Amino acid sequence: MSADPYIDHEITPTARLADALYFDSGDHRLFGWLHRAPAGKSANIGLVVCKPFGYEAVCAHRSVRAFAETAASLGVPTLRFDYMGTGDSSEIDPQADQLEVWSKDVIAAVAELQRLTGVEQVHILGFRLGALLAVLAAGQCKAVTGLILVAPIISGRRYLRELRMTQLAGSIVSDPEESPSVAAADIPALRAGSMEVAGFSFSAATLSALALIDLNLREVPPVSDMLVIDGNSIPAARGWAEQISGLVVRTKYLTLPGLVEMAMTAPQYATIPQEMIAAVREWLLQLPNGPSAQAINGGGRHYDPGLVPPITVMNLRDGGPAEQLIERPVFITAEALLFGIVTEPRQGEKRRRAVILLNAGADHHIGASGMYVGFARRWARRGYVVLRMDLAGLGDSGTRPGRPDNEIFPPAAVDDIRAAIEFMRSHYGATDITLAGVCSGAYHAMRAAIAAVPVNRILMVNPENFFWHEGMTVNDIQMAELVRNPSVYRARMFSAANWRRLTSGQVNIRYVLRVYFQRALLTLESTFRDLARCLRIHLPRDLGWDLEQIAKRGVQVVFVFARGEPGIKLLTILGGLSVKRLGERCRVHVIDSADHVFSKSGPRAILEKILSDELFARPEWSALRRAELEQSS
Repeated sequence: MSADPYIDHEITPTARLADALYFDSGDHRLFGWLHRAPAGKSANIGLVVCKPFGYEAVCAHRSVRAFAETAASLGVPTLRFDYMGTGDSSEIDPQADQLEVWSKDVIAAVAELQRLTGVEQVHILGFRLGALLAVLAAGQCKAVTGLILVAPIISGRRYLRELRMTQLAGSIVSDPEESPSVAAADIPALRAGSMEVAGFSFSAATLSALALIDLNLREVPPVSDMLVIDGNSIPAARGWAEQISGLVVRTKYLTLPGLVEMAMTAPQYATIPQEMIAAVREWLLQLPNGPSAQAINGGGRHYDPGLVPPITVMNLRDGGPAEQLIERPVFITAEALLFGIVTEPRQGEKRRRAVILLNAGADHHIGASGMYVGFARRWARRGYVVLRMDLAGLGDSGTRPGRPDNEIFPPAAVDDIRAAIEFMRSHYGATDITLAGVCSGAYHAMRAAIAAVPVNRILMVNPENFFWHEGMTVNDIQMAELVRNPSVYRARMFSAANWRRLTSGQVNIRYVLRVYFQRALLTLESTFRDLARCLRIHLPRDLGWDLEQIAKRGVQVVFVFARGEPGIKLLTILGGLSVKRLGERCRVHVIDSADHVFSKSGPRAILEKILSDELFARPEWSALRRAELEQSS
């Protein structure tokens, strides 16, 4: 699918002095955030932020935002954005040279920052592949006077080797082309010569271009200031930084901790690299035209949100005629200001059916491997209005007072969902609401249905937890571990190396015994809960009872699992006989050869087909079930 948004866009203020916006890059549209300088602190320079590629960008989203907010707080207006074909921007031709396209996107972002703020000089802050793009763009754009490069890719060939190692580590045994459930044409990553890594793709043209990149052999971009920061665990840019030190007026090279924890650690565990942020802050303060210089007022165009048309028009082409969709950023008022992107059907279509997509873990609103973007745009073509939102403390939403950010099981998530449903009802007249999510998003969808939030169906993908209470952390023993770990331990019993680790004290035997004990207790509890349900006794934390109550209200319940997921066994144990008793009112699908976040195109396409079939079968299923319930009562 390709998508080319033509957007005359609103810029909507947030509580963090940031504006969500779209801007032109050639004939397509990019989504970004403008972090405005506080009144009276505007510097003579601006900053454009170039994120890393793929899964690294998902992991680093929170940190990239922190860098941007820090720069803006100093008086440096900052623009961070999504390249074409990534995040919330328009889709890209799968055969295009992404390096060439994205370099032009960086130049367009520089021009847009100048247009919005009036700054004459722009520095670019790039991370990993984004740092390489910053170097390429700086060589073509006179407005760029400085670079801040975090772990820049120096050699394209070396980077490709890293990607192939990552691809190999996360590979799935079966070939998605062998699946009869989805056509190869529906899987962009299957195009000849392309590479898919953790759900994100490089085209054949991009791979060829990368193989020819070596910054050691290229001319140094004509900038006056350059700060290079390497991660201390994998410093790869020292030689290049030393090579250019005599060619750039002001150059500094640092090795600092935090790269792996920022960009190569799952989002729920990722941490913000405070030392790197401090170094960037100090660098900006020392620039000749930086924040310490006399503040400027005027000269730039400062947007008044009331003057900007609120319509986003997106032309979607997917092997058929172009269609008009609308996509726009929205802010939902709750205890914390919630952010999301709404994809609407073409103009003139009735909007009575809505889907709300909930964060997968700590991934922001694009979803795991960016899958939510594709889901939203395809479902909007079928007449649904789709909101992909960030719960409070996640992605680009605000954080509740007194709560930490990056909290994947916030106790007030149901309140956020309730606010989102009310928003969809009041703004779009939606009367049929579906909640959907992967992993923790599935958990929150279920908790909302249990709390009797008015929904028609919940689509849950790979939930690993059905109960969570205040005080628990992701480091505690989870129920998923109780059904997964015993089989792992049994397999390891036949390994001499593991016995040596056990006898040498390297294995936490108390932890292993605790897992076995809790697993036996869980099975015993399941038997008692089935008996209690037969006697109509409601015990606390009873998943089977909860599922029956949800179904009684006419809510369609759908589970989708990757084969081998612990959630399958957990649903069987905790749901007990209720799952079978509910029959068609609680449907369970299992997909072969998929990982937890469906990072491969083949299984992900099958997942989309299953979810779409369940979603589009809505009217018939709902009417039938409600008639049965009325007769039984």
